[in-house]
Amino acid sequence: MAAEKKDEDQEEEQKKPAKGSSKNLLMIIGILVLALVGGVFAYMYFAGGKGKDEAKNEERKTPIKTVLIALDPFVVNLAEQGRFLKVTMQFELADVLNQPLVVEKTPQLRDAIITLVSSKSADAVSSPEGKFQLKDELLLRANQAIGKEIFKNLYFTEFVMQ
Repeated sequence: MAAEKKDEDQEEEQKKPAKGSSKNLLMIIGILVLALVGGVFAYMYFAGGKGKDEAKNEERKTPIKTVLIALDPFVVNLAEQGRFLKVTMQFELADVLNQPLVVEKTPQLRDAIITLVSSKSADAVSSPEGKFQLKDELLLRANQAIGKEIFKNLYFTEFVMQ
């Protein structure tokens, strides 16, 4: 009988840890489910708000239309004797509303361009780096001639040096 009692005690001991471990397992699963639900909620809350802001920013950006203004070709003497440059360019405006101002200030703009380009040497503007530097300087001078930062970019449409 004593042996049977020991066997019953052992079976009860084996059952008790099984109940305790199943409770622990249920608690772990419950915590994981709560963490998952909380993570999904946080993602929807924070990421959903950013998506709305990005959509609003895109709506604000689309109505602004850019305009290209073509200037008549320039033929200028370069700083070196007997060297010429023929250049045609287009300015990109940041806003359509600035177009009348540019048309009004075209003589000042052309003067600033001629003064700058004629001070350059053929070597300074013949390399790609020189052309990029010339673009940057022309944009700076053009904005100064107009009196506002209205030019967004500059494009050379013709560039011939002799």
